Amino acid sequence: MRTQERREGILRLLESTDSVTVAELVETLGASEATVRRDLVQLDREGALRRTHGGARRLSLRGVATPFAARAAVNAAGKGRIAAAAAALLAPGESVVLDGGTTCLDLAHRIEDPSLRVVPLSLRAATVLADAGIRVTMCGGDIRPDELSATGARALNGIATMRFDTAVVSCCGFSLSDGVTSYDAEDAAIKAAAIRFSGRTLLLCDETKWGRTGFGWVADAGELTTVVTDHVLTRDEADSAADLGLEVVTV
Repeated sequence: MRTQERREGILRLLESTDSVTVAELVETLGASEATVRRDLVQLDREGALRRTHGGARRLSLRGVATPFAARAAVNAAGKGRIAAAAAALLAPGESVVLDGGTTCLDLAHRIEDPSLRVVPLSLRAATVLADAGIRVTMCGGDIRPDELSATGARALNGIATMRFDTAVVSCCGFSLSDGVTSYDAEDAAIKAAAIRFSGRTLLLCDETKWGRTGFGWVADAGELTTVVTDHVLTRDEADSAADLGLEVVTV
């Protein structure tokens, strides 16, 4: 197993549990104890986890965001499939507000239609889109360190001056009962504004976010149009989504 795959496996495992031991990682990854310990040291330096005596614990608790680069490495293959499916759902000529999450950045790399007008809520996505020749409009606001995403009153006011055909939103957590949530109230407010001023909303939710909740509430599941996910719904979840009138695209 390559180093990147191994470290992604560690982060994916920590998304499903609060902590993990070195022994568990050795058994799961098929790597030596020395190799696992080196991985934990590096991931701790990157702020992706916190090393403990004999293992590690996750940092992605309610109200605590892990670094952007670390999140981007988790379930990269699943996020890629989600981004590809979401790109296919965008119609020519649409105005699209694009959230600043890691899966949305993946989507930005896949947008090729020059007839789209995109309002990206992150500098990363704006650069990718502009380089690809896509029409880009910025909403303004302050820029969050590490995330490089828009926040604050100016960003909210900027979003409110526009109307969008589609909002593409990522999340820190999503469930059919609790809806869309984020790590903090400021980020949640930006996502909520994007949804409010859009005709429809596509939520990009990979398996590691399904069934989780963050600190900041964004929207109820019934306010969404479509969820694109690599999570395989149970029969009860499928029935609940149908009751809410929520389309779920599984990739």
